[in-house]
Amino acid sequence: MSSLQALTYLWRLAAGDPAALERVDLDGDDPGLPSVHRVGVLAASTIAAAGLAAAECYRVRTGRAQRVGVSVRHALAAFRSERYLRVDGGAPPEPRHAVTGFYETRDARWIQLHANFPHHLAGIVEVLGCGDEPGQVAAAIRGWDGEALDATLAEAGLCAALIRSPEEWRALEPARALERGALFEIERIGDAPPMPVGADGPIAAGMRAQAGAAALLQPLSGTRVLDLTRIIAGPVAGRTLAQHGAQVLLVNGPHLPNIPALVIDNGRGKRSAIVDLRDDAGRATLDALAARADVFVQSYRPGALDALGFGAAKLARRHPGIVCVSVCAYGYDGPWASRRGFDSLVQSASGIAWTEQRAVGARAPRHLPCQALDHATGYLAAFGAMMALVRRAREGGSWRVRVSLAQTGRWLQSMGRVDGGERVPDLALDDVRDCLDDATDSPFGAVRGVRPAERLSQTPPRFGRPPVPVGSDEPCWLP
Repeated sequence: MSSLQALTYLWRLAAGDPAALERVDLDGDDPGLPSVHRVGVLAASTIAAAGLAAAECYRVRTGRAQRVGVSVRHALAAFRSERYLRVDGGAPPEPRHAVTGFYETRDARWIQLHANFPHHLAGIVEVLGCGDEPGQVAAAIRGWDGEALDATLAEAGLCAALIRSPEEWRALEPARALERGALFEIERIGDAPPMPVGADGPIAAGMRAQAGAAALLQPLSGTRVLDLTRIIAGPVAGRTLAQHGAQVLLVNGPHLPNIPALVIDNGRGKRSAIVDLRDDAGRATLDALAARADVFVQSYRPGALDALGFGAAKLARRHPGIVCVSVCAYGYDGPWASRRGFDSLVQSASGIAWTEQRAVGARAPRHLPCQALDHATGYLAAFGAMMALVRRAREGGSWRVRVSLAQTGRWLQSMGRVDGGERVPDLALDDVRDCLDDATDSPFGAVRGVRPAERLSQTPPRFGRPPVPVGSDEPCWLP
């Protein structure tokens, strides 16, 4: 599958205007990173889809079409943006805890633990009855059979995945539930009159009469986005909307942990506030923000926000016209819908890590050379949000967009393999330095990150503000 074929599939699935595909320029191909999976195709197609959706938002507002371009090399750099991030010229602290990784079990299986948050680490060592050093964890795991440990950790609400082959994964009910669904969903869930893209729709209409004035707009100027996400996939969605002009307000709870490097990389273009949804005052604050929001992005496990009154259906009833975007790990149906998961765990569970291991002849499992499922799912979420805004402008309605890491992984696996891809040299920072933005002053220091990979001929994406520490702003919208 080529990048253009993959993009065409995404565009048709979202019911996009076929003529828009004639305004796309894609260059490069796999392999671009050491992997037998078509990571370059996944990167270029999902980023191009988001760029093309932004161009459609702009065309709806101004009547002006523009070209969209993406190179596979720059797209792959964007898929590793947290790896290439520099603050004051240096790399930020390693985000992974030493216990996170692969371990061999008593029955010669392998299991992956994810222990980057303190409460996840504490839960794992409590189940294992050992200390929190990697050697102690490895010794304890050698006393367990793989499937039993996988089930026990999942039942405890902890983060782990037994390494499975693609065939083993497809035989499980969670995988069969994914097969019954779609890669992503863009669904009308309520009635509302048509609303312009961005709060300044009448201004945009007046600007059409002024030669060149459309260039003053970004595709999402005037669009308000609530971002209730952490780590990579959801934050990439919010960051993508921000780089196309949306006002994005990141909302975190005071008790929720974060990873500093990801706060910096994915916080570019956003404001950041603290709202405690555990009390009535916090929930009232969030609902007041949602009343003026165009897009509500969240990455809680399915059903978690419904219990607090912020599920898509309830938001659509209270705030007609809202676009609700959900990001999760293992999909929205089936026995694993509420299972905790991260990109690397989905790779491990679904056969991706097994396939990469076999390709290089390694003894231990091996992940993709980037958090490809996270990044691709984030761009798909932003793509879906913008396509829903286009639909809302044309036909009205409230909308729900749903994506998941596991569906994205399933699509990647369907693209076929790259012969010899595992032997391709890795991309070091010096190989992609031309893909970085100029240094930007921020509270963290001088930040350099991968600049947006999509090229829009009339509205180049850009970040309007530097990243800030979590909770730096009041929970309110700017005028």
